[in-house]
Amino acid sequence: MRFERKRFNLDMKKESEFPFERGRRVTAEESQKFREAISEQFDIKLRKRGRPAKNEDDKYEPISIRLHPKVLAWAKEEAQKRGIGYQTVINEALLKRIS
Repeated sequence: MRFERKRFNLDMKKESEFPFERGRRVTAEESQKFREAISEQFDIKLRKRGRPAKNEDDKYEPISIRLHPKVLAWAKEEAQKRGIGYQTVINEALLKRIS
C-alpha cells in the first residue's frame, strides 16, 4: 500500500488571521429562514434540537437530598426492572403517596 503526501495550499490564511471582529451572531429570524429554505430545497423537515420545553406545571426543581442506602437500592432495582431512571421511581412513589 502506498501513502500519498497531502499537499497544502500555502496561500490559505491561517485560522488566526480570520477577521473575527467582523463576524456576528445569526439572529433567530435568520435561523428560521435558513430552516425553511433547507426544508423547501431538500424536501426535509428539520427537527429542533434538545429537550422539548415543558409547561410550568411539569417543570421539576433540582434539589439535593440524602436517602437511606436501602431506599436508594430499592429505587435503583425497581428502575432496572422497569427500564427507567431511579429518580423517576422515587418521584413516582412520592407523588403516589401525596395523591
